[in-house]
Amino acid sequence: MRELAGSADNVNTSSLCIAELSCALHRKVREGTLDPKAATKLADFFLDDLANERWRLVPVSDHILRQVELLTRSLPKSTPLRAGDAIHIVSAVQAGFHEIWTNDRRLLAATSHFGLQGRSIKP
Repeated sequence: MRELAGSADNVNTSSLCIAELSCALHRKVREGTLDPKAATKLADFFLDDLANERWRLVPVSDHILRQVELLTRSLPKSTPLRAGDAIHIVSAVQAGFHEIWTNDRRLLAATSHFGLQGRSIKP
């Protein structure tokens, strides 16, 4: 992901990513698949990227949350969508983007219902 982000002109994401990364790193440490020092180093890399504006954050606002509620009403019941993924998708729509990059297959499956093109970052 870092390599892909480094090759882009700009990278935008929902500010929700701060909490998501923190929880994901904690989960990896708890499960024993990531050393605590390595988790801290990864978090510091990301926070440095944020501080140096390598990532542009779309704030999670009440408006975005209300749009999530409104737009999920029309989703087919066969489309799985988690709250965090919906926030990322609606944040992209509200920011005027036409595509979203992710390695999450469920998020990719839902993007077209919101008028976005999903792009996989998996090699």
